[in-house]
Amino acid sequence: QVQLVESGGGLVQPGGSLRLSCAASGIIFSLVNMGWYRQAPGKQRELVAGMASGGNTNYADSVKGRFTVSRDIAKKTVYLQMDSLKPEDTAVYYCNAKYKFGSYDYWGQGTQVTVSS
Repeated sequence: QVQLVESGGGLVQPGGSLRLSCAASGIIFSLVNMGWYRQAPGKQRELVAGMASGGNTNYADSVKGRFTVSRDIAKKTVYLQMDSLKPEDTAVYYCNAKYKFGSYDYWGQGTQVTVSS
């Protein structure tokens, strides 16, 4: 019943912007920590931005000052605003949800972000 659906990926030039969305269903949104992860070819999946259930955020050093995570509780949607994109941001971006008192991770299917000139 739990479903996370990412959208908003695409092809952009360096310096451009994208806004990713993750719509959650079948989950108690107020009780989950949400995160955006990415995985580039040949690399490990890494956390790029997270938002705890209480609203606190954290970012990977590589995206600080460029990416912003936010949420719309009513819509049960978390967003990732990506500005000043760089080629090294190219990856499949995944939405993740985890109950703050649990240990099971829910994952979306991913959305491709390609930054190229």
